[in-house]
Amino acid sequence: MGSLAPPLRTRRLLLRAIATSDVDDHAALFADPDVLRYLYEAEMTTEEMAVHFTRRHWRGHPGPGEWCNLAVEYEGVFIGEVGLGLVNETHRSYEIGYVFSPRFRGMGLATEATRALVDAAFRDLGAHRVVARLDARNTASRHLLERLSFRREAHFVRNEFVKGEWTDELVYAVLDDEWSSTLSR
Repeated sequence: MGSLAPPLRTRRLLLRAIATSDVDDHAALFADPDVLRYLYEAEMTTEEMAVHFTRRHWRGHPGPGEWCNLAVEYEGVFIGEVGLGLVNETHRSYEIGYVFSPRFRGMGLATEATRALVDAAFRDLGAHRVVARLDARNTASRHLLERLSFRREAHFVRNEFVKGEWTDELVYAVLDDEWSSTLSR
């Protein structure tokens, strides 16, 4: 298994290691009710936010059950983050995640950033499979994954109790050979 060293650059974005200077932008992002709507996190205290922030860093490769996150900048502005979690090292399986400021919706930036990190997972980390799990009500996230040619593999009905209610969960995935064929289109 390889490693991935940020920064990653796309046509419009910089994906870089999260820095201490991002703490205020990060706190504002995770305090936005629109951002939190489909996440496991609820509004956090200052202390909870500090712990949450310190777990979000890039080490080149996540360990089993760990996540590594990258800050995403557009025109020098922190707009969100993307992350990879190691699901299973033997099976070279990763999970992708992303969270973006609603101020930048509709510009294709989340898709562009997610594409770059999925590409790096296959190219640099030797991933065989990348999955994404999401609240079934999150149509924007579902459309993002479908734009990237992820396949919907599961719809779990009322399988998670999140923020006081049972929620459905969707699972999407793409394999390394499927991803390489989408890049050649």
